[in-house]
Amino acid sequence: MRWLVTGGAGYIGAHVVRALAAEGLEPVVFDDLSSGKPEFVPAAVPFVQGTILDYDLILETLKMHEIAGIIHAAGFKYAGVSVQQPVHTYEQNVTGTLNLVKAARDAGVRNFVFSSSASVYGTPKEAVVTEQTATGPESPYGESKLIGEWILRDEAVADPQFRHVNLRYFNVVGSGTTEVYDASPHNLFPLVIEALLAGRTPQINGDDYPTPDGTCVRDYVHVADLAHSHVAAAKALAAGTKLEVAYNLGSGDGMSVRQIMDGFARVTGIDFTPIIQPRRPGDPARIVAEGKLAARDLEWQMRYSVDDMVRTAWEARRAHE
Repeated sequence: MRWLVTGGAGYIGAHVVRALAAEGLEPVVFDDLSSGKPEFVPAAVPFVQGTILDYDLILETLKMHEIAGIIHAAGFKYAGVSVQQPVHTYEQNVTGTLNLVKAARDAGVRNFVFSSSASVYGTPKEAVVTEQTATGPESPYGESKLIGEWILRDEAVADPQFRHVNLRYFNVVGSGTTEVYDASPHNLFPLVIEALLAGRTPQINGDDYPTPDGTCVRDYVHVADLAHSHVAAAKALAAGTKLEVAYNLGSGDGMSVRQIMDGFARVTGIDFTPIIQPRRPGDPARIVAEGKLAARDLEWQMRYSVDDMVRTAWEARRAHE
């Protein structure tokens, strides 16, 4: 059974590709390499270089490889930058998703796993987000993800055979293989790693929040756990198992930025004291997501400690120096 993984040359998508292969499923990668890396794609996996804005190429790929389902992990993923580039964000994330759904319909592909985002919740009043928490995205990125969910919802109404699921999550970290690492210029882990490799001191934005150690608490989930549940969702859809429309892939309790910094000091052996910067406007003190429904239905589990997360991220990045 072949699954198309859009964004399969990216950090998350490349882990999904490996998780699919490990389960005996046949991944096919579709990626424009705007942020992905060709070396992240295993040599044995078919790779189509192209943009999800190209409907004809998507349709050709679905038919040529006899795709049974799509895991949609492609997109413009930088929430902060999306505020300065809203048109680009909507084009990539909304128009791209529309093209995928249209091509899936025209090719007879009826299984769709959407790599959504917990950013659809915005800044909720609840400290722990559940699937019942009201959505209220606060950036074009979050809005584009929510619109993507609406597109899938409406297609399922129009075509009852169309089966889909939305997976929502916050901060993805670590690595399941030294072949793949997080190269994002905006995420906490690569920012800390690049600072340490360059001999600079990592920074914390604010240490006076109403949290146990004064720094922001966030959901950090390991990319291998995330990939595992993407594959579990794909298998469930293919088997006709009844699923919820959306699942949070969350820790339920979170970790503070200070805890992450302490983990880096322990794992790397580099003794450093983070530089404290002023708070960033709009940063809430604590946001984490509950993952109980995903644990019930999608084999979701937090299998890695903070030191495991740091160690695997550090080793993967060092392997590419």
